[in-house]
Amino acid sequence: MALFTVKRLGISLTNLISKFKEINVAHVQKRNLNLHEHHSFKLLHEAGVPVPKFAVSSSKTDVAAKAKKLNTNDLVVKAQVLSGGRGKGSFKGGLKGGVKLVNSPEEAEKVAGQMIGDYLVTVQTGAKGILCNNVMITERKHLAKEYYLAITMERKFGGPVVICSSQGGMDIETLSKTSPDAISYVPVDIVEGLTQKVGESVADKMGLSKQKAQVSEIVQKLYKLFIQKDAVLMEINPFGIDKEGKFWCIDAKLKFDEYADFRQKPLHALRDFSQEDPREIQAAKFGLTFIAMEGSIGCLVNGAGLAMATMDIIKHHGGIPANFLDVGGGANVNQVKEAFKIITTDPNVMAIFVNIFGGIMRCDIIAEGIILAVQELNLNVPIVCRLQGTNVDEARVLLGTSKVKILPVPDLEEASRLAVKLSKIMTVASSSNIHVTFEMPL
Repeated sequence: MALFTVKRLGISLTNLISKFKEINVAHVQKRNLNLHEHHSFKLLHEAGVPVPKFAVSSSKTDVAAKAKKLNTNDLVVKAQVLSGGRGKGSFKGGLKGGVKLVNSPEEAEKVAGQMIGDYLVTVQTGAKGILCNNVMITERKHLAKEYYLAITMERKFGGPVVICSSQGGMDIETLSKTSPDAISYVPVDIVEGLTQKVGESVADKMGLSKQKAQVSEIVQKLYKLFIQKDAVLMEINPFGIDKEGKFWCIDAKLKFDEYADFRQKPLHALRDFSQEDPREIQAAKFGLTFIAMEGSIGCLVNGAGLAMATMDIIKHHGGIPANFLDVGGGANVNQVKEAFKIITTDPNVMAIFVNIFGGIMRCDIIAEGIILAVQELNLNVPIVCRLQGTNVDEARVLLGTSKVKILPVPDLEEASRLAVKLSKIMTVASSSNIHVTFEMPL
C-alpha cells in the first residue's frame, strides 16, 4: 500500500528514503559494499547466469594445479583488486597490466607469481596502488560481439533501471561522452519486477531481437539476484556472444547496499578491508564519512553539500583539499576528536579548515571536540575554524577562553582564504626544513 501511495504522490522510493535519512540525527553515512570479481562470478554462477569456468588462488604455488582443472590452455589471469582500469594498470614490480592472457597453466602460475603480493597502480588507485592478495584464473571466451549490460538504482527513474548498449568492452563513461545515443535505459517497475516482456525489450535495445528469449532469461536472472541480495549495481562488461551463439558474462562488478547488511550478513562478511584506506575504515567505526584526497588542507565539515561547497571554495582560492570528512548531523565530542586524529595522520596536511553550519549539529559540541583534540594530540598545524548556527555564541566563548591554537573566523570567504594562505606558508616551511610553531596572542 505504501509503495502505491508513493507512486501516486510522484515521489520516488529512493527520494522518500533519503528524506528520512536527512532528518535522522543518528544517521551514520556508509559507502556501498564492493566485492571482488571472483565473489561476483560465484554469485552469478549460483543464480544460473552464464560465466566462464574460473578458479581463485592466493598463492602462486597452486595456480597451475587449479588452472589445469579448467581443462583449457586458453586462460586469463586477473588480479583481484577493487579498482577499475586493471587491464591498463601496472604493478610496482614491473608487470604491465592486471589482466593477462596466457597459453598454459604453467604460464598462468608465472604471471600470478608476479601479481600476488605486489601493488597494482591504476588510474583509480593513485600512485600508492592497491595490494593484490588473490588472482582469478578463467577460461578465455572468444566472443563474436561484445555488449554492455547493467542494472542499477537510479533516482531519475525512481527505482531500478537496466542500462544496456550494443557497444561493450569499453568504459561506459567514455561511451556516454562519445556516443550517448548508443546507451539505452529500460526502467523496471519495482512492484511488477522484470518481466519477460521487459527482458525482451532490453534485447531489442541491444540489437539482439533474434536472441530475445535467451537474453530475456539472463536479464531476469540478473534482476532476481539484484533484488535478493540488495544490490545497487550489477554491471556486466563485456556481456558477449560467442561463435556458437551462447552468451557469457565475461567481467562483472557487483555493489551492494550497506544499509542492508543486517539482511545480508554472509555477503558482507566477504568485505576485503585490505583493499580500503585504513582511515576510511577507522572513520566508519565512529560514524564519520572520510574520503582521502591529495591536497594539503584538511577539511572537517557537517553535511555532504557543505563539504563539497567547502572544497569548491578552497579550490577557488588556489588551495587543494586533503580530504572529504563529514561528521554528520549528530556528532559528539569524541567523534570530533577522532576526526582530527584521522585528518592529521596524513603528513601532507599543512592546515585544517573546520567549516560547520549548526542545524541539528550544535556548534558548542564541535568547539569542545576541537579543543579536546588540540590538547590531546598536541597539534602543530594552523586550524581555521568557521562556525555558524546553533549555539554559535557559546562555541565562540569556548574557543576564546580555551587558549588553544585555533583561529576563529566567522566569514566563510575570509576563513577559506586564510586556510589556503596558511597551508602554502606551511608547505614552503616544510620543504625548507623550517620548524614553525603557533602561539595564540594574550
